[in-house]
Amino acid sequence: MRIQFIISLAILLGLLFFLIQQLRRPPTPPEWTGPARWRKTLRIAVAVILLLLGSLAFWSLMVEPGRLVVHEESIPLENWPQELSGLRIVVIADIHAGAPFIDDKKLRLIVERTNQLQPDLIVLLGDYISPNSWHSHRVEPEITAAALQDLRAPLGVYSVLGNHDWWYDGRKVRRALEQNGIKVLDNEVAEVKWRDSSFWLVGLADLWTRPQQIRETIARAPQAKPLIALTHNPDIFPRIPRSVPLLLAGHTHGGQVNLPLIGRPIEPSDFGQRYAAGHVFENDHHLFVTTGIGTSILPVRFRVPPEIVLLTLRSQ
Repeated sequence: MRIQFIISLAILLGLLFFLIQQLRRPPTPPEWTGPARWRKTLRIAVAVILLLLGSLAFWSLMVEPGRLVVHEESIPLENWPQELSGLRIVVIADIHAGAPFIDDKKLRLIVERTNQLQPDLIVLLGDYISPNSWHSHRVEPEITAAALQDLRAPLGVYSVLGNHDWWYDGRKVRRALEQNGIKVLDNEVAEVKWRDSSFWLVGLADLWTRPQQIRETIARAPQAKPLIALTHNPDIFPRIPRSVPLLLAGHTHGGQVNLPLIGRPIEPSDFGQRYAAGHVFENDHHLFVTTGIGTSILPVRFRVPPEIVLLTLRSQ
């Protein structure tokens, strides 16, 4: 990426130099005709447009995909036990190791910044793998999992798998994560004890690649116990019973591009922008969708920076 960055910066500086050159040209002599003045105006307009487009491309391809922000949000949950109020959960999704800017250094940075937040619980919501393509390369899950094993939270690190993981080899990805201390929940549940109380994590399988056993999996947790559901694809949200107060998901990348006035032109969801990103309250329960960290299909992000999410759950 360093060579591409230098080339892109050189092109951008060239456009800026061209604009400055046009602006500093001597005033038009009085004998010049109107068309001559219009030609100069047109050259300046073209230079401004090219500089603007070049700047947007540079930011979208070379700057924003390499950022990493911390997104903090508090979610009030009805009927959430008071003794569990204040639970802090870090949510990470769509790492896509091997995508642009997602190298060993970035994995270490993800771990470092997550640990600095001192969460009670960490959940990873799938798509650790990138395909071999013109802009990405596959990193074996053992390498990614070895970096993620340094994540620290007193209640542990739990995960689900995503479509890219299963398109590669879901069993291999699961084995790599669990060998590095990260529990995988694939239509499985786990009890998490905290503050002399407990709640249950419900890990639901990826919508695109795995059999859906939503109600059967939820039924494995004791009735009337507090639940938090984890999945990769948020499109299952309308099928989640109201007894589950919160579903956490990734997959969408927030569309990767969020244009002013227009919104997110491309969204890998049957619901369009409805579950694209952030906090959604619908049918008396909650969904939170993280925009993730890596990129897919196109190595671009605009107004959708890569994020680590820190959620604080509050009883209402």
